[in-house]
Amino acid sequence: MKQRQQKRGKKQQKGKPQQITKAVTHIRLIEANPSKLAALDALAPVYLALCQQYVTLFCTTERANKFRALLYETALSERWHRVAVQQAAGIAKSWRTNRANAYHGYLQEREEYLEKQAEGTLDPKETEPVWQEWDVPTLKQICIQAHATVIRLEPSEDSTFDYWLVISTLQFRKQLFVPIKLSDYHKEQLTDPKTKQHRTINSGVQLNKREDGFWWLTLSYDETVTIPDEPEVPVIGIDGSIEQSMSALRTISAISWPMSSYPLRR
Repeated sequence: MKQRQQKRGKKQQKGKPQQITKAVTHIRLIEANPSKLAALDALAPVYLALCQQYVTLFCTTERANKFRALLYETALSERWHRVAVQQAAGIAKSWRTNRANAYHGYLQEREEYLEKQAEGTLDPKETEPVWQEWDVPTLKQICIQAHATVIRLEPSEDSTFDYWLVISTLQFRKQLFVPIKLSDYHKEQLTDPKTKQHRTINSGVQLNKREDGFWWLTLSYDETVTIPDEPEVPVIGIDGSIEQSMSALRTISAISWPMSSYPLRR
């Protein structure tokens, strides 16, 4: 279970209700017909390649803009195209922020170095910090963050399954229906312990294909909590929308870039 604060960067008001988004992870797509997952496998690399094009664009030439006019040719539909732009914008925004913070750290240490040098207190073994430019993020793992325009979750009726995951494919007006069977753990997480009612699941979903070759689904729901004046456990805060992203999870699982405070040559 991942817990995320809905609005990043804003100071929480203790003692007042706050809305957070919780993710229900590790829902494995194992009940589907192999031919259905083959259609999903065919879509994934096309989506990943398009997403990479916009990540590169937003990290090198343009600022991240999830509403940017569609630029590249692709076999994906316009709706899928827009989803790729939105996900790429979230990745690029996170990368630019991390890089800016790293560069700021480099400038601070360089300033300290120059001050010591001017004061004559510099350690002879200490060398001047040198900035090393970051590489553009490379998407290595398949991670699709989508909303109901291309992937939607529908309750299952007259079936042993709990839901149907309806996915638009590369074929025009061809939809893929993947059955979803929840474990007891997932059902517990999606049930309000106070009211015993089923929680409202958010429309945004995330699909990951891991190295083991299996597809995994992540769902989410919103919950209102009251943060105590002196919380015993600090609240973990990252971006709240699965559509935009789960930026922290995306950064770790789908992207490769330097993760140190800033890269230096000494």
